[in-house]
Amino acid sequence: MLYGEVSDPGTAGGAGAEGVRQTLTRGKYRLNYEVHGSGDRVLVWLHGILLDASLSRSLARRLAAKGNRVVLLDLPGHGRSEKPRQPSAHRMDIYAEHVLCLLDELGVDQVVLGGVSLGTNVSLLTAVQAPGKVRGLVLEMPVLEAAAPAAALTFVPLLLQVRYAKTALRLVSRVVSRLPSTGVGPLDSVLGAVGSDPEEIAAVLQGMLMGPIAPTVEQRQAITAPALVLGHGIDFIHSFADAKRLARQLPDARLIRTRTFAELWVRPARLTAEISGFLDRVWAAGEPRDPVGPGEETVSAGRAGSLRAS
Repeated sequence: MLYGEVSDPGTAGGAGAEGVRQTLTRGKYRLNYEVHGSGDRVLVWLHGILLDASLSRSLARRLAAKGNRVVLLDLPGHGRSEKPRQPSAHRMDIYAEHVLCLLDELGVDQVVLGGVSLGTNVSLLTAVQAPGKVRGLVLEMPVLEAAAPAAALTFVPLLLQVRYAKTALRLVSRVVSRLPSTGVGPLDSVLGAVGSDPEEIAAVLQGMLMGPIAPTVEQRQAITAPALVLGHGIDFIHSFADAKRLARQLPDARLIRTRTFAELWVRPARLTAEISGFLDRVWAAGEPRDPVGPGEETVSAGRAGSLRAS
């Protein structure tokens, strides 16, 4: 592997709003990642489909202030990373291999993995591929069996649109790609997705349909790392039923119901505190242990709480 650092304008002598930007090369693909904070408590956080690291920079800065080193990776086809137009490059299990490459680059024995939607599924697949490297999991909005019909109804028409309406969409993407940064991470991430070339978007969407989108039920049940699962019941792709089912399947998991799909981005205090506390507990012991704190109750419909596997 070849490694290099990209200077971040305006951050000489220290990390700025975008942390310390770096790159790694795996095979023929160059990937961008950024590091917030320092130390041995490493959290690798992955974005949602077609989004990028800017989505979670505010979260990274808040967790870094709590003593964590937070690494935001742009997966292939996303953000500043290489954007291959071959769908086979965008299988989720291939993405998991890129995450393992990043862990080698970071030179750490164990990390906590986490992410949103696509990032959650890739984290699960990575935990299956290399269980010894995963100290814990923070899983927001998993996309599993309950979401399959809604995902198909959403992504297949979108794939057809970007395939057969490329000319019009390319005009839109060129205009949006020239807009200046707003400084609002989630908004910049969405604008970055809209500003992507239709061929690049099509490759990502088609790749998602080519390989496994999540570990099998048996593989999930064998993941022993403590997990914090965040789910909501607002949209059909990120079904709360999937989040609840995943928390039951994982041997050592806690479930929190979020108030909205965007709570972590627009009203982050509650969930940031939950994630920070989870990280404290995961790293406190020599070996991974029960992530549920004393006095916490079992989850009931419509409210946050802990959910022990049955």
